[in-house]
Amino acid sequence: MMPASRAMVLALVLCAAPATAQQFDVIDGDGAFDGFQLDTGEGDGTGLTLSEGDTGDIELNLGTGVAGQLETFPGVTGPVTSISQPATGQGTVVSLRALDKMLGQPTDIELSMGQTVVFGRIAIRVIECRYPTADPEGDAFAHLEVLDLEGDSLFDGWMIASSPALNGLEHARYDVWVLGCSA
Repeated sequence: MMPASRAMVLALVLCAAPATAQQFDVIDGDGAFDGFQLDTGEGDGTGLTLSEGDTGDIELNLGTGVAGQLETFPGVTGPVTSISQPATGQGTVVSLRALDKMLGQPTDIELSMGQTVVFGRIAIRVIECRYPTADPEGDAFAHLEVLDLEGDSLFDGWMIASSPALNGLEHARYDVWVLGCSA
């Protein structure tokens, strides 16, 4: 038997529960989606339908029209999103700008691939640099590794010249960003 004070608290908690609870439908896998149509399209075969396949999985049928065709790739079983990427060239020299926030002095640095420079209390190493082949003076991106003098990694990743804040070095004293890349 519960003490009266615990029973009172339990009753208050149950009464304080929200009156509108989230409800979910349970689909038992017995053809619940067969014939269900989301959109029939304009008679051109581009409508969307949901049905249950032989394996019990729910299938999304996009139709047979131009808008309903999907390109498949070997080894890919799920949906594919295509994003076009411009052709890139491999650079041999990267231009960086490093800032010591305590001194307020920016310094421009040029490094070859694999080269390391010590700037204040950090070491910066360039692993790879690429640029768009259609516009060599355009947007460059470089894979940099930044270590403190004790050898602890402060940054290891790609920096993009046009978006230095997208993936940048997070340090209280130093900032490093890519200016460009050349062959």
